[in-house]
Amino acid sequence: KQKIEGIGGIVDLTDDYESGLPEIQVDIDKERAALLGLDAYSIGFLLKGAVNGVEIGKYHEGEDEYDIVARLPEAQRQDIQNILRVRIPDRNGQPIPLSSVATLRTTSGLSAIKHIDEKRVVTVSSNVAKGFNAQHVLADVRDIAKTLPLPVGYTFEYTGENEELQKSQAFMMKAFVVAILLIALVLVTQFDSVLSPVIILTSVILSLIGVFLGLIITQKPFGVIMTGMGVISLAGVVVNNAIVLIDYINVLRKHGKSCREAILTAGCTRFRPVMLTAVTTVLGLIPMAIGVSLDVHNLGIVIGSDMSQWWGPMSTAVIFGLIVATTLTLFVVPSLYSLFFEGRTKKSQIEESLEAVSYT
Repeated sequence: KQKIEGIGGIVDLTDDYESGLPEIQVDIDKERAALLGLDAYSIGFLLKGAVNGVEIGKYHEGEDEYDIVARLPEAQRQDIQNILRVRIPDRNGQPIPLSSVATLRTTSGLSAIKHIDEKRVVTVSSNVAKGFNAQHVLADVRDIAKTLPLPVGYTFEYTGENEELQKSQAFMMKAFVVAILLIALVLVTQFDSVLSPVIILTSVILSLIGVFLGLIITQKPFGVIMTGMGVISLAGVVVNNAIVLIDYINVLRKHGKSCREAILTAGCTRFRPVMLTAVTTVLGLIPMAIGVSLDVHNLGIVIGSDMSQWWGPMSTAVIFGLIVATTLTLFVVPSLYSLFFEGRTKKSQIEESLEAVSYT
């Protein structure tokens, strides 16, 4: 706690360690006690009675009842040496001084012991000041923790927001994979082909370049929840644009046009709807990205609202990802289509020509 309290961004630093009052610990030499006919239970019971007292009866006065407790006088209980002079009877009733079988030492106990998963823990927690990234602050804490020597059996574990972030990250990764698989299943069913879905999903994966580029340019953190939702929603828009283009290419090829001619014609024809989809989506998300919102109660416009910190990363991811994805749709998708299908068409034509020559 003392090492990390100077890190920038850490506020309200607290811990749950509660030191207790000083206590006296009795260490019993069990082998010597056994030789003298004593055991730890007998010694502990007598010490408890000497210090805390043992109830030996009840005293009644009218309707009131009082416990009768026998213990050492207070003056003797305040001195450790007097406690060591306490004599403990063995099995034969012979008194044996406590100092013969035990040693006393003063130490500090704990007023409370906290456990997590049956392990003793001490928690150090804090809040993060406004304007600081929690993950960057945690990284500084980790660096300092690595330099601290720990006794055997002691470890650092980072929970709280960091643990929730890891759970959210694992959930969003699973959601993204499931979304891609479902999209692929629908595309394979729609096109009755594997190559066309591969081309479309390639543009989805490459659109992540725009997401990370946008976050770097705008200096916004990668929020696992909101940015992850932006990536998943971006995949749906990119898939729609690619479907529009590839489906029209397939229609033109069915009408007898060559693969290259169909690609060029579809690119020119579908350029407008693809651009309209991208432009309208980008324009609709710009207010959210820059933090512009409408104050309904005061009938005004608020710039830099608090909600922009929550929705900003998601809208930024969709905006920049869609810009890059649109470029990929208009250039990379036709190129991949030509690479996969035009080569197969030429190969089929050559095989047909060879078959015709061999037949002749």
